[in-house]
Formats: sequence, C-alpha cells, structure tokens
Amino acid sequence: MASATSEITAAADPSAERRRLLGAFLRRHRERLTPAEAGLQGGSTRRRTPGLRREELAQLCGISPTWYSWLEQGRDVSVSPQALARLAEALRLTAAERSYLFEMTRKRDPDAPPAGLRDQPPPSLLAALEAMTAPAYLLDRLWTAVGWNPAAERLFGGWLGPGGSSQGGGERNLLRYVFLDLTARSFILDWDNRARRLLAEFRAETARHPEDPAVQALVAGLRRESPLFSRMWDDHGVLEREGGVRRFDHPLDGPLTLEQLTLRPGGRSAYTLVMLLEPAEGAA
Repeated sequence: MASATSEITAAADPSAERRRLLGAFLRRHRERLTPAEAGLQGGSTRRRTPGLRREELAQLCGISPTWYSWLEQGRDVSVSPQALARLAEALRLTAAERSYLFEMTRKRDPDAPPAGLRDQPPPSLLAALEAMTAPAYLLDRLWTAVGWNPAAERLFGGWLGPGGSSQGGGERNLLRYVFLDLTARSFILDWDNRARRLLAEFRAETARHPEDPAVQALVAGLRRESPLFSRMWDDHGVLEREGGVRRFDHPLDGPLTLEQLTLRPGGRSAYTLVMLLEPAEGAA
C-alpha cells in the first residue's frame, strides 16, 4: 500500500521523486561519514547505526534536526543555498557530489561560478567526427550515440557497428550496451569497475533533470532488465565525468590500450564528444 501511495504521489507531483532521491543521497552519505571523520568527540563509542546520527549532522551544519530529518524523508521543505553549502561541507562531499546536491534542490551553489547557457551542438560537430582519425563519438543527454566516425564503429562494433547492441534494446545507448549486451563484459577489460564508474558519472550529469521522463524511462528499463544496474544505481555513487586509460579486448585487433578524452561544447551543453587516442609515451 505504501509503495502504491508513493507512486501516486510521484505521478501527481513530479518534484516528489527528486526529493525522494535527494533524501536517499543524503542518508547514504551521512551513514558513510564516521564521527571521527566529522571531528566529533566520542566517535569511537559503539553505535547501533552506521555513520553520523541526524542530530549530529544537523548540529554540524547549524540547522534544525527536525528540518534535516524532513529533508531526508523527502518532504517539501524550504532550503536556502547557504544551508545546503554548510551541509555539503559537513558531509565532506566531492565537487561532483556537491554539484549533484545543488542540482537536485534546484538551488545555485553560492560558491559556483556563473552558469553557462544551455546550447545546441555546433553545426560543424558531426562533420568534425568524420575529420578525426582516432575513434570518436557524440553522446546526447541520455548517453545515446548520435554520431560516430568509422574508427569508432570499428572499435565499438558491438555497440556502434551494423546491428550493434541488439541485446541492449536495438538503440545506441551507452548504458544499455554496457549493462545489457553480454559482449561488453568481455570487450571492456575491468568491466565491473568501469560499469560502476560510468553509472556514477551518469547520475552526476542527470542531476540537472532527474524528473525528465526520458531519463526516468531509461533508468526504469535498466532497473527491470539488469539487477546489477539496479544495485549499483541504489548505491547513489556520484563522480565527475573524466577521461583516462581504457583497455579493451577487441575481437579482431586483440588487446588495446587507449586514452579517453571527453569534451563538451559549452559549459552546460547536453552533448558530449568522446575520443579514444593512442596513449602518450609512458601513460599506459
């Protein structure tokens, strides 16, 4: 009955889902922070629950324990950017996690630089893919490939090749490929770690629009079809999207080590350009 009531509430109030996710995020990070890490005395005493108590975190932030409890419970409460900033500092959030916190509350971080304007990808961006010799592809806000060059098609044949990612639903979504196409697990070396990081990066990016029906549909579908995705999603990991060394076991070319470079046209563009380069000397 409670689950059905929650679904009805979320349908009637789209912001309810965002508040629920925010509460789960705060609770998970509060439970991960030990009293000693927070600088509280007596942190070594035996506790029945992990991490900080709600009252302790509220005291660190200079806010009402009742107000903080309501925030974790997903209630519709007013919250100031200054209070959120104190909360982020008390929880020792990373830059990506702090950004996620402010995105979920639709508040502007008082310490953030002026936000850039949302834009469309430059008209020349798809044409630029063809001019690149290294594998390169373009992702939209759902991380579905909307363009790629021949080198990327050869590298990611199971995803971008003809008929690629058929086990992932027939479309070119990166998350569906990684979690649903069984060939991805043998192609991507260190698959478990890469999948976990990829999901944490996606959560950080989609914090800008968690109530977006397309985002919700993508996540809901993956949760139904992949128990592993569902467990990782419930972990509420958040990471900045970053490049670095990527290793693959290509069915034709054998083991490959490449350096991933991720670019976004404009500070808040919904599109992401990814390139896979030969690693610099000594990088591998």
